[in-house]
Amino acid sequence: MEALEIKANIQIARSQRWVFDAITEPEKMSSYFISHASGRMEEGQTVLWTFSEAPDSFPVRILKVKPPKNVIFEWDGAEGYKTTVEIVLEKISDNQTLVKLTEGKMEANEAGIKWYGENSGGWMNFLDCLKAYTEYGINLRKGAFDYMKK
Repeated sequence: MEALEIKANIQIARSQRWVFDAITEPEKMSSYFISHASGRMEEGQTVLWTFSEAPDSFPVRILKVKPPKNVIFEWDGAEGYKTTVEIVLEKISDNQTLVKLTEGKMEANEAGIKWYGENSGGWMNFLDCLKAYTEYGINLRKGAFDYMKK
């Protein structure tokens, strides 16, 4: 059986550089996805991401950064498993960028299927939130997960 791998894509009406900065700069990322990051995504660094709905921070180890084209990082994609995430930004035109995200891989067992279901939705949420923020200045996550704090 083949290993599981998450793939998600979205086109954004912003320049490649604008989208890259929205992904790598903590003050921008906290405007649409996370509540806080301990630093900018720079190669060789480990940053901590905090989400408003989760009590803990998540370490994100930055493996490669090639401005404004891609970012590769490793994190605890599932309990007990480190996974690699690659975000590739393809310039379509001066004001259109295709964002391609891949995370994986995990075995097609119970843990892998759980990871695939949870993280597929999570990464699509990330891309939708990125698009809403970069194109319209909207934070779709604001208040969206308050129910999880109760």
